[in-house]
Amino acid sequence: MLIREAEEADWAAIWPFFRRIVTEGETFTYPPDMTPEQGRAWWMLAAPFRTVVAVDEAGAVAGTAKMNRNHMGNGSHIASASYMVDPAHRGRGVGRALCAYSVEWARAQGYRAMQFNAVVESNVHAVALYRSLGFEVIGTLPEGFRHPRLGYVGLHIMHLAL
Repeated sequence: MLIREAEEADWAAIWPFFRRIVTEGETFTYPPDMTPEQGRAWWMLAAPFRTVVAVDEAGAVAGTAKMNRNHMGNGSHIASASYMVDPAHRGRGVGRALCAYSVEWARAQGYRAMQFNAVVESNVHAVALYRSLGFEVIGTLPEGFRHPRLGYVGLHIMHLAL
């Protein structure tokens, strides 16, 4: 698998699974009715931040990540990232590769830590992945997320010192 900088042309491959994931409403706090233009504006970040794609052996976009600072001003030394894996490519290490890549990016950029502000508590695969890479749950907002099937579940704040 190759991880490379996302190009504008990659949006056509990202949007179908981005839309599906957001519309399912189980893992992101994004509005489910967002347009492709709104999604592109939220996901395809300009420098100094970064959006990448993971491409499989056949050249298909299997997943994507966006990396940015978590806060501005005196909190700008903390990085954050978000990940989406095409459901057709789940279970193949795409999410792990993207997460590991973003941690290395944050280190190389001089960030002191990474923080994920809203990891849905019921997204057990993501929570386990992040924990396996050294992230810790440092707090949970009770009932911070309205899951379409499970009702109100917690939103974890996860942290990794770099």
